[in-house]
Amino acid sequence: MLHIPLWKRVIIIGLCALGVMIAVPNLFYSSVETHNDAVLAVEARGGAGTPEQAAAVAMWPNWMPSGLVNLGLDLRGGAHLLAEVQVGDVYEARIDAMWPLVRDALRDVRDEVGNVRRQPSVPGVLRVAISKPEGIQQALTAVNALATPVVSLTGVGQNDIEVTVDGAEIIVQLSEAERVATDNRTIQQSLEIIRRRVDAAGTREPTIQRQGEDRILIQVPGIGSASELKALIGTTAKLTFNPVVGRTADAGANPGPRNLLLPSMDEEGQFYIVEQTPVVTGEDLTDAQPAFDQNNRPAVSFRFNPAGGRLFGDYTANNIGSPFAIVLDNEVISAPVIQSHIAGGSGIITGSFSVEESTNLAVLLRAGALPAEMTFLEERTVGPELGQDSIDAGKVAAVIAIVIVGIYMVASYGLFGVFANTALAINIALIFAILTMIGGTLTLPGIAGIVLTIGMAVDANVLVFERIREEMKTAKGPARAIEIGYEKAMSAIIDANVTTFITAAALFFFGAGPVRGFAVVLGIGIITSVFSAIFVTRLLISVWFGWRRPKTLDL
Repeated sequence: MLHIPLWKRVIIIGLCALGVMIAVPNLFYSSVETHNDAVLAVEARGGAGTPEQAAAVAMWPNWMPSGLVNLGLDLRGGAHLLAEVQVGDVYEARIDAMWPLVRDALRDVRDEVGNVRRQPSVPGVLRVAISKPEGIQQALTAVNALATPVVSLTGVGQNDIEVTVDGAEIIVQLSEAERVATDNRTIQQSLEIIRRRVDAAGTREPTIQRQGEDRILIQVPGIGSASELKALIGTTAKLTFNPVVGRTADAGANPGPRNLLLPSMDEEGQFYIVEQTPVVTGEDLTDAQPAFDQNNRPAVSFRFNPAGGRLFGDYTANNIGSPFAIVLDNEVISAPVIQSHIAGGSGIITGSFSVEESTNLAVLLRAGALPAEMTFLEERTVGPELGQDSIDAGKVAAVIAIVIVGIYMVASYGLFGVFANTALAINIALIFAILTMIGGTLTLPGIAGIVLTIGMAVDANVLVFERIREEMKTAKGPARAIEIGYEKAMSAIIDANVTTFITAAALFFFGAGPVRGFAVVLGIGIITSVFSAIFVTRLLISVWFGWRRPKTLDL
């Protein structure tokens, strides 16, 4: 047991050294974070950074690892939002989109149903009147043919619309099964779009999860305020490219049928009259990136998918010399004149943007439009001062735990206690190294998990050292006592840590939020504790024993 092959020693020492190197940047969190931000800024500018950025890059050696453990909302500060998704808007949009289909279906049986006319109704319900009441059954059959099966596990065998008759009117609305499926799709799509927007903005480890039937919890560490987060998430970012009919300074001008009167984003008091039907929409975008135009002003470059690129190219080829409005959320960003055929499905959006505004616009366009509006029910900002207080309190707790445990181990086991304390320090470094590598988030409960791990980490060493004491009483030599002590303590160590790991796994899979953060740190701590107790401490004892060759052990 005391003889450890050279290859095992190299692996153990290598893993410990690697873990310490990866964990070290967390001791200089602010400097390394500033360094990382500056590196990203320099790369975004093509390698030409400002003197301030160069100074920030120099704050940390490039040859050293620069990964950091992400700090949670309670440690770093940030923004907290609880939003309610207006799923009813989706019902209304779905039913409005059904009207052209219903109209065309009834036109095919015009001889039986006569004229077709849409009637006023509540949102989410389509009422269609026919002029020949005797043809109501033919109308019902024609509209029912538009129904499609519900795409969900709970809606198998059911259709997406319910079609009923009220006198000489056909009433169309979404079925209950389709409403449930639509709710789920809307929430999932909203979650994904919010996640893509927030992540693309460079924030660290946001918590974005569904709560209840139609609510979403959003927590983003490191962001300035809830209003800043709301401005990013709450923007619908619906982009369209519309033909321009004209422009006017009259806010009450009649745009005419199938046209829209939209304000200019850059020119106050100016309005554009554009065709209601866009040539191409933001749904056809595959990419959008911040860029600079030919005058070195901030802009946004974009690229369409093949279908959108073909429509965009055909329109620009046929309308050279005509203005073309780029519309974002019912505001005209710009209306450039088409100078030539724009082939390849790509282009650039110019306007009075700052660099930050062009970056945010690119983020919104890449993420896509939210499927429904959101109402923010709760908003809260956790200041960085409160987060720093939590970090300081966690540090104090961890330091006190380490000092007390360290004193106890040295007082109880002498030099062997020093070995255990050394392994404990390596164990903590390995925890931070693993959290850094997996991109984990450290929260206040996570710090509690580290403090608990400190106590558990020496427990395995205590079991080994006590077994060695017992073996020394049987008049065996030191080498044999150490060997038997490790052998007999191994099963107890494995059993204790496996049962605790199962508990941590249950907390992770069945818990949420802070509970999962605690479980992650606890689970990692169990693995590193077993490694440090079985391999690191034993290696230290083996090296010491081979050097000193003691005749007895002071335990």
